[in-house]
Amino acid sequence: MDRKRAKERIEELREEIRQHDYLYYVKNEPEISDDEYDELFKKLQALEEQFPDFQSENSPTQRVGAPPVDELPDVEHTAPMLSLQSSHQEKEARDFHDRVLRGLGEQGEVAYVAEPKFDGASVELVYEGGALDRAATRGDGQVGDEITENVRTVGSVPLRLMGEARPVPDVLAVRGEILISIENFEDLNQRLINEGKEPFANPRNAAAGSLRQLDPSITAQRPLEIYVYDILYLEGGDVGSQWEVLGALRDWGFRVSELSKRLDSFEEVIRYHDDMEDRRDRLNYEIDGVVIKLNDLAAREDLGSTAHHPRWAFAFKFPPRKEITHVDRIIPSVGRTGIVTPIAMLRPVQIGGVTISRASLYNIEQLHKKDIREGDKVRVQRAGDVIPQVVERIEEDGEERQPPFEMPEVCPSCGSVLKRRGPFVICPNSFGCPAQLAGRIEHLASRNALDIEGIGEETAQLLVKEGLVEKLPDLFDLTEEEVLSLEGFAEKSSRQLIEAIDGARKVELRRFLYGLGIPEVGQTVARDLAHHFQSLIALREASLEDLEEVPGIAHKMAAAIHGFFKGQASQEMLDELLDEIDLIEPDIPEQQPLQGLTFVFTGGLETWSRSEAQDLVERHGGNATSSVSGATDYVVVGDNPGSKLDEARERGVETLDEGAFKSLLSSKGVDFA
Repeated sequence: MDRKRAKERIEELREEIRQHDYLYYVKNEPEISDDEYDELFKKLQALEEQFPDFQSENSPTQRVGAPPVDELPDVEHTAPMLSLQSSHQEKEARDFHDRVLRGLGEQGEVAYVAEPKFDGASVELVYEGGALDRAATRGDGQVGDEITENVRTVGSVPLRLMGEARPVPDVLAVRGEILISIENFEDLNQRLINEGKEPFANPRNAAAGSLRQLDPSITAQRPLEIYVYDILYLEGGDVGSQWEVLGALRDWGFRVSELSKRLDSFEEVIRYHDDMEDRRDRLNYEIDGVVIKLNDLAAREDLGSTAHHPRWAFAFKFPPRKEITHVDRIIPSVGRTGIVTPIAMLRPVQIGGVTISRASLYNIEQLHKKDIREGDKVRVQRAGDVIPQVVERIEEDGEERQPPFEMPEVCPSCGSVLKRRGPFVICPNSFGCPAQLAGRIEHLASRNALDIEGIGEETAQLLVKEGLVEKLPDLFDLTEEEVLSLEGFAEKSSRQLIEAIDGARKVELRRFLYGLGIPEVGQTVARDLAHHFQSLIALREASLEDLEEVPGIAHKMAAAIHGFFKGQASQEMLDELLDEIDLIEPDIPEQQPLQGLTFVFTGGLETWSRSEAQDLVERHGGNATSSVSGATDYVVVGDNPGSKLDEARERGVETLDEGAFKSLLSSKGVDFA
């Protein structure tokens, strides 16, 4: 074949494959078999290999993944990717509608477009001359991570726009949601489990984690899909309404939700929300509400946006509630404290905007008391809207149940003979069990301990699995070369991790105590111990009676703390850690002006990070808790607050913005400059 004919044939094959991709991924109406598709693909690959100068980054063959990169560079969005005001309260949705009417000077109804609120990872796709030019995560709304090569691997992302039904614009930036279907999520987690890897907690985490891989070939192995729902920037085209936007996106080859609707009154919006709430359990992907958008784009311009959210859109979320699902498997999981917990691997369900795919069954006695077995239909809830729980088994007519689950006799991580301690099963190999060590590493590196960015569950497990960390102090002996050998790490990320570890060598005593994972010691007890003893030396030498003098520490807790510091293995570990760590002793103000006050923080603050604000409160005698309760005095509200704001309003708890919080601190004599 001569070069001219080869070039023509390559373009013909590319166009034919693009059309079949569109029919398969977007229309769900394939016209040819998988074998026929594979044959076309192989022909294109062979021609591109024979004539490499005709290669194109937007060829369908490039979906298999480009070479790994050292980092994900920052990229500025073509237009801000704003967050949305949200609530599951109908009154707040109606208040949004009233604000729209007032802002437009309307007395009657206005038209909206409503669509499912996908629970995935938001992305920007930019096309120039009809070809995909770049893709980015949402990031902070202004700047995101460039993920172009990763997005090219997603079959439902068009690499070139279609122009048959509508002219292709010169420049187009769209916003969409990358997600993984429930069915594919279950298959992915099963594959990870079979490979000895930790499964993802929910489809959203799986989608976001897959997009941010440094190696696009890993992304290519993940079953990612996309739904596109908005135009961020358009040059060389014209649309006048959101409904027309969705039509244009379909014409250009994007996958758009068929559940989107144009609604001519707000009462129709309410009915749409209720209908979608009824249907969400039957969908094959996760949604946590519906998004309402003013249909008229010119009217949107009149309403404008704040720095954080548009005034013409609202996320009407579904309320938290119990859900029904099935237990696929029960697996024993070894935690950092050595307790072996039966974990129910669930068919994913969404409860209160969070996808639940696993839940603790606590211990063998609870498991047998509730009589939960593999294959059972169960009711699941989030305790306090946070912790997933299996509430009960639901009987099914004519069901044939699996035999009761029994805990193993040896540790699934290290092979040590397990021991029973009351209702719990314990691995006694505290400092030699790989699973416990990985848990200790993750805990030591967590935000409220040494705050080592880059060490999470997956990295901690890798460090142990590859033998780079055999005991906790080894973490501080890691080299860039060793980290570089780990899957998912490149030169820059390896260097950044070592720098983060080095930066954590100087740490406050209370953070260090919390990071050690001492039995019975959480953040509050760690703070109380640091304040009471004021040095690690004094704490290590403390008697059982000395520990019981600390307010809030009873005999059982004191015995656990005393036993930790007197154990030979923990003493050796501490001595080695102290060769690497420079402890900062607590600086306790004489005055405790916030004593007796309890604060909860939600959303982002400008002056402090959330942990810094909590530290400030606790340093001056106050309590900083993570959940709103009857004991909460103030909820401090920053940008993009979560459900805690709704809870505060429901309970009648006083809310403070950042300015009011500062005023309160000043009035109490707290120096925060």
